[in-house]
Amino acid sequence: MTSTEPRPGLKSPTPTRDQTGLAEPAGTPTGSGAPKVAARQGALSAVGPGPQAIDGAALLAEVEAFHRRFNIFPLESAYVAVALWDAHAHLIECFDSTPRIAFLSPEPGSGKSRALEVMETLVPHRLMAANATTNAVVRAVSAPEGRPTILFDEVDAIFGPAAGGDEQLRAFINAGHRRGAGTLRCVGEGSIQTPTEFPSFCAVAMAGLGSLPDTILTRSVIVRMRRRAPNESVEAWRLRIHERQGHALRDRLSKWAAVVRERVAETIPEMPEGVSDRPADVWEPLLAVADAAGGQWPERARAACLELVTAAKKDDKASVGIKLLCDLRDALDGAHRMPTAHILASLNALDDSPWADIGGRPLDARGLAKRLAEYVTADNEPIKARNIKTGDGVAKGYYAADLTDAWTRYCPLTPGKSATSAT
Repeated sequence: MTSTEPRPGLKSPTPTRDQTGLAEPAGTPTGSGAPKVAARQGALSAVGPGPQAIDGAALLAEVEAFHRRFNIFPLESAYVAVALWDAHAHLIECFDSTPRIAFLSPEPGSGKSRALEVMETLVPHRLMAANATTNAVVRAVSAPEGRPTILFDEVDAIFGPAAGGDEQLRAFINAGHRRGAGTLRCVGEGSIQTPTEFPSFCAVAMAGLGSLPDTILTRSVIVRMRRRAPNESVEAWRLRIHERQGHALRDRLSKWAAVVRERVAETIPEMPEGVSDRPADVWEPLLAVADAAGGQWPERARAACLELVTAAKKDDKASVGIKLLCDLRDALDGAHRMPTAHILASLNALDDSPWADIGGRPLDARGLAKRLAEYVTADNEPIKARNIKTGDGVAKGYYAADLTDAWTRYCPLTPGKSATSAT
């Protein structure tokens, strides 16, 4: 994206006023000779009669400022993502997918619940679903008053290590990410039951300790919360006072959404370079909202997208199999083959890997063979140990040529190395 203005990065935009008294997005040229900026560059997002026109960029800035009063997020990009997520909930019918947003922290007292409390006042048809059953949530999505925005607090009580997990609820959250997905339930009395599909598509926000199932994380914007530092402070949240302020913003978001809905539904936003597949599904609705708002939001949204997608990849706890492939690539370190005994010695010596303690024992040749056999070579054959001639005879081991295809598909590149350097 090109612009004559300096790159705004992730700084909060400051609206200006034109001669009619309407807020203009920050960075919009002013003066009688200034050109009008089109769609993505900051045109008024909703044009109405006189002073009733709604400036989408300024409205999102107010939503962001409302969060900043009560929430300390770890990254500036998180404020951008949260404000866009609040607005996207009012436009959910325009999209094929809806991102989940997850406020996670390793310790309590990190502001996760407060983030949901603030968000609760800004989204349409909010439904706090703490300790809710899957059947209740499924039926709530079909409620006649409208598709709810579901907010799960203390989600670690459902998916945490001691909770055992709720597979039905996990499946519902996963399915509801995509338009058209449904949940099948039997409806009726006694033995007269009719299989009935209930829609699952709805916006979902979550807060909890620890992490979430991988299938939910990949469908989510992740905000890693932390306790406030001594030099960080927020305004005290008072529901009886601040709920009215949040609802006023919510109502304005709803009016703005009604005006831009048709344009948003017909637009597919441009993705930042390198963002594709599931991350693109997650961010497409948020970028579409930013483009509709204009001002600095399109650039801020794409900068936030890159930062949070990159952070999620760094935090991603890859499967044990992928971890094994990556560690094995590093163990070979350019060699074209290596005996199994040498590979195991290298893997078990790694301090930051689990191989020295797999079920109470170090990884052995049988365990290595079993895990690698789940992946295939470039010829679509399971990866297996082969004979390697050594100075002491013949030993079993693995060839880089058999592993290269799996490395290319599953392992991120290390700086300065190509995917095929080992061969």
